[in-house]
Amino acid sequence: MMYSLARPLLFMLDAEKAHSATLRMLDFAHAAGLLHAPQSSCAKIAVMGLEFPNPVGLAAGLDKNGAHIDALASLGFGFLEIGTVTPRPQPGNPKPRLFRLQDSRAIINRMGFNNLGVDHLVENVRKAKYHGILGINIGKNFDTPIEEAASDYLLCLDKVYPYASYVTINISSPNTRNLRQLQHGEELSTLLSSLKERQAKLAQRHGRKVPLAVKISPDLDENEIGEIASLLVANEIEAVIATNTTLSRSGVEQERHGGETGGLSGAPLTEASTKVVRKLAQHLGGRLPIIGVGGILCAEDAKSKLDAGASLIQVYSGLIYRGPDLVGEILKSLERKA
Repeated sequence: MMYSLARPLLFMLDAEKAHSATLRMLDFAHAAGLLHAPQSSCAKIAVMGLEFPNPVGLAAGLDKNGAHIDALASLGFGFLEIGTVTPRPQPGNPKPRLFRLQDSRAIINRMGFNNLGVDHLVENVRKAKYHGILGINIGKNFDTPIEEAASDYLLCLDKVYPYASYVTINISSPNTRNLRQLQHGEELSTLLSSLKERQAKLAQRHGRKVPLAVKISPDLDENEIGEIASLLVANEIEAVIATNTTLSRSGVEQERHGGETGGLSGAPLTEASTKVVRKLAQHLGGRLPIIGVGGILCAEDAKSKLDAGASLIQVYSGLIYRGPDLVGEILKSLERKA
């Protein structure tokens, strides 16, 4: 209710300024005791060896530095994912870099992994009171050569491992040059094997195994999806997140900001991301779980992802257009179908 009143004012602001203002408002409301998670009787679900109180999660990108964990946790999510974080702080791409396409209920971003660095994120996680399931999404610095990308992922994995419930390997953002080539062939195989080797060492050191998930693009053909599925299984990755944002502009070409460069999310991504979830499920045959994300703006969108083969879902752009009520709406729908 509060968000529905604030949204018209927020939408008068530049999109990135509105994003920051919303998070500040959320922190204030949490500190004042004004936020109350929707009551849910959803059954707990075991995925990646973790027990999720409900299947609705927050996608990475909204809280890049883990600065708002406790406030976000009060909205009823079954899990949170923060980041993407890189080894060194970086400002990201020049502004403006975030655009609303209101008629299409979509967003285009070319943020470029703007964040304050992995050490800053870890300190924020240490200060948070949240004890639920926390995913930490890691990436590479923009100026790290692609052939040296593994070193950035390994460094981040080392630092976040003690604090994460699971770690997501982001190789699918369209806003870091050449990053998406890590989704293919030998480069993907080499990266995954390096990460699994490091995971085994960290598990021994810390006395617990933190699952690894890989986040992939919606702009893959069926052969590429099949290849990725095979490599994920072969390297015993614990989950796959489908999908990141798309480079497609189908259906939004004529809208204001529709020609901006960057990744498109929101309603225009719904069908494409669900199709990737479905194809992944066919190739994986239940050998590892899928987390479905992309264009979830209502309970029916969430159901479509789950019906296509996802075990969990995540939302982000839907929160911009619908506000926190979206979480409760999805949970109520899942309870009715249980």
